[in-house]
Amino acid sequence: MQDFDIRPIPEEEIYRAQCYIDQIAKPLGAMGKLETLAARLAALQDTLQPSLSPREHFVFAADHGIETEGVSKSPREVTHQVVYSMLRGGAGICFLCRQHDFALHIVDVGVDHEFPLEGTALIHRKIRRGTRSFLHESAMTEEEVDRAISIGVVSVDEAVERGCKLLSFGEMGIANTSTSALWMYYLTDLPLEECVGRGSGLDYDGVQHKLAILRQAVDNYRGPVDAEAILRYFGGYEMVVTVGAMLRAAERRVAFLVDGFIMTACLLMARALYPAVTDYAFYGHAGDEAGHARLLRYLGADPILRLGMRLGEGTGAICAFPILDSAARMLREMASFTTSGVTDYVSSPE
Repeated sequence: MQDFDIRPIPEEEIYRAQCYIDQIAKPLGAMGKLETLAARLAALQDTLQPSLSPREHFVFAADHGIETEGVSKSPREVTHQVVYSMLRGGAGICFLCRQHDFALHIVDVGVDHEFPLEGTALIHRKIRRGTRSFLHESAMTEEEVDRAISIGVVSVDEAVERGCKLLSFGEMGIANTSTSALWMYYLTDLPLEECVGRGSGLDYDGVQHKLAILRQAVDNYRGPVDAEAILRYFGGYEMVVTVGAMLRAAERRVAFLVDGFIMTACLLMARALYPAVTDYAFYGHAGDEAGHARLLRYLGADPILRLGMRLGEGTGAICAFPILDSAARMLREMASFTTSGVTDYVSSPE
């Protein structure tokens, strides 16, 4: 697997940014979470005038072999159907990217469908028509992992070359909550049943069947339990591409928004490989998939929104963008005590 050089953001840089924020014409701490977001943005971009424009969102799409075991309410053809909906501009992520001025890139990295090579905006980087079923064998080969990581790296590099200042990632892949649950199980100390949820809408019996299949996959696995082995054996193409993209974004010192359960599982895997990657991540929301809130707590994350969303595609991350944008605008547009003509607030004795 490719090596990355990811530098943690020094605490002293965040502290210096916070000292500047304390000189803005307002009571200390009065802007709440906007201040902590702004301080990290300033430290990350090494400027007290951080910019979030231009910004880009990538949706990576692929199918999962484990879908054949009935772990999802939706059949795998839904993956390519939703991709077509995205290409027509009708999916949830499309109107949100239009609303918040994100350039949207839809990338086929492993959908079990042959899309036309011309006539659409789809980016063609297919590795294979879906992974293998990890109930019986490794979902991915080492060579496929390397290709997937490279696709994530190239996607970020192309965005940075276009001047991108903020990245966001989403996914489309039926049964990818199963991969997410197993990554979560192996990389945390949580029991498997706390990692498994309804996915695209399973009822109680469906969740119990999904749990039984994933438990059997765990029992069948005889390999090592290090992060790289778990990534490969239980991985999905779109998820491993996202891991590569997150690592490359951090290496290039570009902030990125994290969406729901699946994207948070990708960050968990990226952190297991390179812990400093989380310095560059901003958590968009706490979703309604069962394992997401638990995973956020495990990561010590403080999500921007709590809207009960679980659509995927990156929708929750894009919804959170205006709050992050407000944090950046606070630094750029609010006057300081020395420039505003406002007398510095003085705390009264208790």
